Parts: sequence; structure tokens; C-alpha cells
Amino acid sequence: MSRTRGGGRHLDEDDIRVRARGGSRPRTSKRPKHENAREGMVTAVDRGRYRCLVDRVPVVAMKARELGRGSIVVGDRVDLVGDLSGRPDTLARVVRVRERGSILRRTADDTDPVERVIVANADQLAIVCALADPAPQPRFVDRCLVAAYDAGLEPLLCLTKADLASPDEMLGVYEPLGLPYEVLGPNQDLSGLRARLAGRTTVFVGSSGVGKSTLVNRLVPSAERAVGHVNAVTGRGRHTSTSASALEFDGGWLIDTPGVRSFGLAHIDPDDIVAGFHDLDEFAVDCPPECTHQEDAPGCAISAALERGEVDTDRVASLRRLLSSREGEDDTEPAAPADPRS
Repeated sequence: MSRTRGGGRHLDEDDIRVRARGGSRPRTSKRPKHENAREGMVTAVDRGRYRCLVDRVPVVAMKARELGRGSIVVGDRVDLVGDLSGRPDTLARVVRVRERGSILRRTADDTDPVERVIVANADQLAIVCALADPAPQPRFVDRCLVAAYDAGLEPLLCLTKADLASPDEMLGVYEPLGLPYEVLGPNQDLSGLRARLAGRTTVFVGSSGVGKSTLVNRLVPSAERAVGHVNAVTGRGRHTSTSASALEFDGGWLIDTPGVRSFGLAHIDPDDIVAGFHDLDEFAVDCPPECTHQEDAPGCAISAALERGEVDTDRVASLRRLLSSREGEDDTEPAAPADPRS
């Protein structure tokens, strides 16, 4: 250090501290093994925080930096370190996501290339559909069936609001599939449904307003899932559940998901969409290569079966709408007309 006349200070290069680029610690590709991590299950996700159950203790965790941008969803089995006491204001870290046994996915619409994982490690998909208020939505049910078969989940059709309309028409549509179902009214005994859910991990999906969260609340009264009502003008419900939540139930899990108005299938190959229609797929094997299965498709075996009366007209129409919607054509369910008495 040197000084100027009058006692002032003059700095030279020896007085300047130079910061090492990239920090003083060299980077390494090694990652901690976290050999003492404990396994847990993700039961809810909320703005970057993961609620997990670790040895029956509810723990809040964040994602470790080394996991990168990969998603963690409800149903994931994960390994955690840090404070696993579950006390208020404590935070653990998710350091590993274990291999998933199943993945239920959807896209925003049929032309959206970005798929979204909804739930992991489920084995059953409960498709909740109202018989009235709002009107039944067989197109939505068909979409969910395709997604269930693609994910390896067993579907279960839950027809709600049986006090308002007969289930016969909807049951007739899906009878050829041998699809398991439950018809449910507001005061109806749920023992049959409970038996189908016991010991399994079941995801509940449905459009807004069909009574999905109401049904979950009846099955698990402590859940206190928010419920809404149907708009008398649009015939559509209001979103009430804002995030998926896993609830323990009779040796298994119920996973309630937010109500959706669309269930995009852009992530599923067209041949796999046809395979999701089990009653039509057996005829599709005789179609020429790259058959579109549309009405004007030459040599389409499904069209021939339709002319012979061997397949259901509505099912063929639903398949054709699903396939055409991948090209950007509209496949939305028409809104139910408003009841003039309301």
C-alpha cells in the first residue's frame, strides 16, 4: 500500500481483491447418495411445496436442486431427507422420485404437444359423469376411457344424480364394453362403490359440476373438498377443487382431481385411440393400412360393420370425432340448454 502527500491513500493493484470466477470450489458431477433418505408418498402439491406421508407422518417438502425441472405429482413415491418430524414450519427435501408404476396423462387439447402428468402410481380410474344437471357427456367419458387404457388403469364408470334422470341410456352405450359401473343418488348406499375402491389407488376425474367432490366427501367425510353448483345458463359447473389430493381409504387411496372441461389426447397415437374403443378395435384390424376410419375412408372395416348393424352408431361417431379433433376440428360437448323453470 502507498500513501500520497498529506496522508491521503493511493491504491495500487495489490490492494484490489479479485474474485475467482465460478467460485473457489471446483464444480463436480458427483451427487450426494442420500443413503439415509426415507421413502414417502406425495399426497398434494401446492406452489412448489409437496405434502408427503412418511411413516404415517405428514411432512412438507421442497424439491432438491439436483432433481432439475422434472415434475413431481400426487401419487409419486419419493425419497426425502431433512426434517421429517412433521412439526409446523419445518421443511424436508425430496431427493429422488422412484420409478412410476403408471402415469395418467392428458393434454390441454388434441393439438397441444405438451402432455401433463396428472397422477402417478394409480391402478383405477373412476370416471364421474352426471345423468343430469349437467347433461351426460359420453364424449368426455370416451376420452377418459382411452386415457385409462393407455395408462394401464382399470376404468370404473360412476353415474351420479340418479335421482334426476334414468341411467338406462348411458348404460346401454357402454354395455358392449362390459364396463364396471355404479349408479349413485344423493342418499344412496355406497357399499357397492366402497367395495370397488377398497385396497386400490383410484383417481376420480370428471367435468365440473358432476358431483365428483361431493362423492369424495361422502366416502371420506374428513376430506372437506370444496363443492360447487351448475350454471343454469351454460349448463357447466364451476371449478372448486384446484389441485389433486390423495386421501387414505380402506387400505388404499382416493385421489380427487380438479374438474376439467377438456381431456386432450394429443400424446396418444391414433392407433392407440382406436384400441381404446374395445368394441370397435376388433373390426379395425381388418382396415387397410393408415385407415382414417372416417366415413369416406375407402375399405374401412368399421364403416362396413356399421352398415351391417354390428356396432353402435354413437360409438363410431365418438371415435371419428376423437380422431378428427387431432386435426384441429372441434370436439367439445354441447352445453345443456337452460331449464326454463330455473
